[in-house]
Amino acid sequence: MILEVVIPNVAESITEVTLGTWLVKDGDYVQLDQPICEVETDKASQELIAEKAGKISLVVSEGDDVAVGGLIAKIDTDAPAPAKTETVEIPKVEVAAPVVKDTPIVEKVEVNNHYAAQTPSPSAKRVISENNLDASKISGTGKDGRITKDDALQAVKNGQATLQVSMQNMISQPMAFSREDEVKKMPRIRKVISERLVFAKNSTAMLTTFNEVNMQPIMDIRTKYKDKFKEIHGVNLGFMSFFTKACSLALMKFPEVNAYIDVEKGELIYHNYTDISIAVSTPKGLVVPVIRNAESLTMDGIEKAVLTLAKKGRDGQLTMEDMDGGTFTITNGGVFGSLMSTPIINPPQSAILGMHKIQDRPMVENGQIVVRPMMYLALSYDHRIIDGKESVGFLVTVKDYLENPEKMLIGTDPVEALLML
Repeated sequence: MILEVVIPNVAESITEVTLGTWLVKDGDYVQLDQPICEVETDKASQELIAEKAGKISLVVSEGDDVAVGGLIAKIDTDAPAPAKTETVEIPKVEVAAPVVKDTPIVEKVEVNNHYAAQTPSPSAKRVISENNLDASKISGTGKDGRITKDDALQAVKNGQATLQVSMQNMISQPMAFSREDEVKKMPRIRKVISERLVFAKNSTAMLTTFNEVNMQPIMDIRTKYKDKFKEIHGVNLGFMSFFTKACSLALMKFPEVNAYIDVEKGELIYHNYTDISIAVSTPKGLVVPVIRNAESLTMDGIEKAVLTLAKKGRDGQLTMEDMDGGTFTITNGGVFGSLMSTPIINPPQSAILGMHKIQDRPMVENGQIVVRPMMYLALSYDHRIIDGKESVGFLVTVKDYLENPEKMLIGTDPVEALLML
């Protein structure tokens, strides 16, 4: 029986995907539920699995665009499964001559094991490829020493694996004064990003207003309570939870910033909740997963949500549900060293807040010049729905919350308040 593998209906708005990476080779015998390929949609990547075991024949190539329902491979379910082979350990005891210690000598016989040591799993292979790691330097903890994704991620974290730079790669590098060009197909996610950015610039009356915030109060709180916070909640107390909380509270005071325009119906849609999109940089581009009902989350709840989304983005595991919706976006160019920028709105949202690098600057306080860790904030907004009064008022409110974080806390004891939020 020949089973046809087709592109499933991943989402209502998706009509076409890009075949990103084959995780198997043509002619391989695949097992039931084994990941066989990665497909890229407009918003995320996801793995497709084999619905039956058998010998697979690939129909399309990596990088090809395939319509939903399109054929990508065939599986011959009648093909015989390869004989299972495994490592055999044979004890060998020396008896020909007297020995000091009666210790068995173990000899390992390796027999073409499909899951032999140093063979990465598909997800581990992706991590190794993206980080240019040498698989031979990584110790596998999976079955029969197979390298798992966690093994690969740990190698990246600890710097245990050396960079895979061969002489052939060095020779293939462009020579000085070379005028050769390299042509690559534009990834689907990059196409979508470019289309949305141009759409946002052309379809909104976008304007940006700036302010600056003294980060010293938040830095003092983090320094004083971060250990206790992690001990109780199991996560670090980062800047993003303060910014998310401040924006959520400010959005409730300025509903226009949290609204959007339905152009076709000529209506303004106001939200009584805040779904905060956070910009996450991934190897394939910038994505914006959503923290749902951020206004109702505690500080540790926000930190856990950010940590989960960031990890999924790094590992390429974000789903359509993770990125669908969002009423307001926060982006942090400061992690890359940006001092100031004008972020572009994420349609159909009406505003986006840009965080930037924290930098010591001289400030005047009570007639005295003091050095403070300052951050520029940028709010880009759609002037069709948000006037200057609302945009400036929103940004000043965010600044006030950040410089007076006790206003975001519940109770009189800052420690109890921080841990309870």
